[in-house]
Amino acid sequence: MSKLIANLRRWSIEQPDAVALRYQGGTWTWQQLHDRVCRLARALADRGVVAGTRVAFLDKNHPAAIELVLAAAWLGAVTVPVNYRLAPAEIAYILDDSGTAVVIAGERYADEIEAGDTGVQVIRLGDAYEVLLRQTPPFGDPGIGADCFLQIYTSGTTGFPKGVELTHRNLEAHTEALGTRIGFTHESVNMAPMPLYHVGGLAWALIAVYRGTPLVLARDVVPAELVDLIERFRVTHAFVVPRVLADMLEVPRLGHRDLSSLRALTYGAAPMPLPLLRRTLDSIPAGFFQVYGATEISGAATALIDEDHQHPREAGHLSSAGRPLPGVEIAIADPDTGSFLSRGQVGEVLLRSSQVMRGYWKRPEATAEVLLPGGWLRTGDLGRLDEHGYLFVVDRVKDMIISGGENIYPAELERVLGEHPGVADVAVVGVPDEKWGETPKAFVVPGAVPPSCDDLLNYCRTRLASYKLPRSLVFVPELSRNGAGKVLKQTLRQHRGTG
Repeated sequence: MSKLIANLRRWSIEQPDAVALRYQGGTWTWQQLHDRVCRLARALADRGVVAGTRVAFLDKNHPAAIELVLAAAWLGAVTVPVNYRLAPAEIAYILDDSGTAVVIAGERYADEIEAGDTGVQVIRLGDAYEVLLRQTPPFGDPGIGADCFLQIYTSGTTGFPKGVELTHRNLEAHTEALGTRIGFTHESVNMAPMPLYHVGGLAWALIAVYRGTPLVLARDVVPAELVDLIERFRVTHAFVVPRVLADMLEVPRLGHRDLSSLRALTYGAAPMPLPLLRRTLDSIPAGFFQVYGATEISGAATALIDEDHQHPREAGHLSSAGRPLPGVEIAIADPDTGSFLSRGQVGEVLLRSSQVMRGYWKRPEATAEVLLPGGWLRTGDLGRLDEHGYLFVVDRVKDMIISGGENIYPAELERVLGEHPGVADVAVVGVPDEKWGETPKAFVVPGAVPPSCDDLLNYCRTRLASYKLPRSLVFVPELSRNGAGKVLKQTLRQHRGTG
C-alpha cells in the first residue's frame, strides 16, 4: 500500500470530521473523501481498471481530479492528467500513447473525446458523476499495484509529448523534502490554484493529503478570488507562477486585505523579474519561497527560502533559484563532454534524488538521453553554483519557451508549421514579452505558393492549443544555419523584424 493511501485511511480514522477539501462553497471531510475514493475505485474496477491501467482526467481543477488520483492509487493504477487547453488532436494523441482505458472529463471535453471515437470509456463530471458515486458500493482493501503513480505528459524536442513516469517513491520524497523546506505542518492550510495537469499544481495539492491538512482548491486562477480564499480560510501555503503574483498586486485595496496567515507564498515554473519580486515583497505580508525544478524530478528541486528573500546573504541571491531541497544533489557539467565543472563555471544543471522519474513512457532512447549513469538527471538548463551552494539558472540548453508558466517547445510549433504546404522552412524562438515573460515568434521561409499570416495562424489553431500559437510571424528568404545545418536561433532572437 502506498503512503498516500495509507495516510488517506489514517486521516479518515483519526480526524474523520476534519476538513479535507474545500471547493466552490463545498466541503469534504476526511471521512467523506475516503468514502468517495473507495466508491470511485469500485467504479473504475467495474470498468476493467486493474494495477498498471492508465486512467485520465480532463477538465479544469475539480475535486474529482484528486479523487481519481487516490482511487487509481488504491487499485495500483496510473493517473494521466491531461491539459484541458490542448487541441483535440493533441488530447487524442496523449490518450492513445498512454493507452488510457477510462477518462473522467468535463462535459465539453467528454463530447470531444466521444466525437473522436477514441474507444476510451468516458465518465462525465456533473450529476452523472455524483450519481455514479452514490450508486456504487465502496471497494475493499487497497492493493499494492504498479510502482508508477502518475504519468504526466510534457512536450519534447521531437515535437511530440512524452509521458513522464513518476513513482509513489518519487512523490513521497518530493512531499517530504518540499514540505520540510517550506515549513508545512499538520496545522497548515494549503491552497492549490494552479492547473492540476501540471506537476507543480498536482504535486503541490497532494502535500495536503500526505500531511492531513485542508486543501483549498481553486477551479481557475482569478487573482481577486485567490485573495478572497486566502483571507476567508486563513491559507498558510500556496503555489503560483510569477504572472499570478503580478495580477494579485492589481487587486483593488490589496493593502487593506488580511493576508497575514500566509507563511509560505511559493512561486516558480517561470522566470521572476526582479522588479516584480521587489514589488511583491513590499506589497504582500507573507513568507516567500521560490522553487526550481522539472516534471522529471516530481516538481521542485531547489528552494530560495523566505530568509533569503528578506535578508539575502548576498544581493545577487534574489536572482538565484536557491539551494537544493533535502535529498537533492546538484552538479554542473559540460553539456558536450559530460565532465563535471567547478563552482562558478556555467554548464548543464544535473540533479540526483529519489525524486527523479523512472523514465519516459515507451521512450527508452529519450530516457537514456536524460538519465545518466550514477542516477543523474540532465535538466537541459544552463546554470552555475556559487560558493554558498546557490544555483543560478542562466539559460536553457533546450530552446523551450516559458510563457505565463506554460512550457512551449519550438520543435512542436515547427513540426506543425512545417506540415503546411506553403512553408519551405521554419524556425521558432522565444522573445521577451512584458505580460507573459516570453512568447513564440515564428520565422517562415515561404514555399512556391506563399501563405498569408492568417492562413498559417488558422492552420495552427486547429492543431495546437491557443497558448502555443505564435504571437508574431515573420517571412524571411532563408534561415541562417551553421556548418552542421543547425539553425542559428540566437541570430533569430536578435531579429528586429515584425510580422
